[in-house]
Amino acid sequence: MIFDTHAHYTSHQFDRHRDELLSSLPQNGVVGIVDCGVDLESAVKSLELSEKYPFLYVAAGIHPESITDETASTNTRFGGDWRAELVEIEPLYENKRVVAVGEAGLDYHWEIPKDEQQALFEAEIKTALTHDLPIIVHDREAHADTYALLKKYKPKGVVHCYSGSADDAIWLTKQGLYIGIGGVVTFKNSRRLQETVSALPLERILLETDCPYMAPEPFRGKENNSALIKYVAAKIAEIKGVTISDVLDITEENAKTAFNLA
Repeated sequence: MIFDTHAHYTSHQFDRHRDELLSSLPQNGVVGIVDCGVDLESAVKSLELSEKYPFLYVAAGIHPESITDETASTNTRFGGDWRAELVEIEPLYENKRVVAVGEAGLDYHWEIPKDEQQALFEAEIKTALTHDLPIIVHDREAHADTYALLKKYKPKGVVHCYSGSADDAIWLTKQGLYIGIGGVVTFKNSRRLQETVSALPLERILLETDCPYMAPEPFRGKENNSALIKYVAAKIAEIKGVTISDVLDITEENAKTAFNLA
């Protein structure tokens, strides 16, 4: 059974076939999805999807890219004032379909003011702690500052699309976090991530797509969806010397535990 802990089904890339695709996922073994908001608007749309598809849950938060993204509600509705947007997002955490804060974190790949990113991430960590929710962490080329805040506050949650070292993954999991593994692990140049998977117990790994992005081999560069996680599971099974069923069963239970769905 597939549990995809990180998806973006509100993406415009799915506009023409979203319902057809989501309706087909259960027959392809998908039993759970956490659909991640990047701003208030996308989180509300994810909630609407969750009412139609009971296997879909929601993470509500502000992605660091939304600080400068002119199409994000952070700017179209709140004029760039992410603090005001967080206030509006706050009531969503009372909804039982909302199981996490996020997608939140730091992204130093793009020209986004680092001080604003850090302030936003810290605010979202505090929100997660206040509501006793896991946080879904985005960390792109920002390991040191991301880890500093995670060490300071020790939230529960998952480091999504993990790109750090095996050693760092070990201490992150000992602190209580999960490590999100997606299509990248199937790429030929992903030796570092494969080493991380080898070093971690399966009990600390979550499977994810980040769809419509990051499709695994042999679909790299094409649209991703939750059913394709079976290719990620197959690669992890190869690395760990276990069966694909073992990987899917254990990571499904991990997801239920991580997001309080057991």
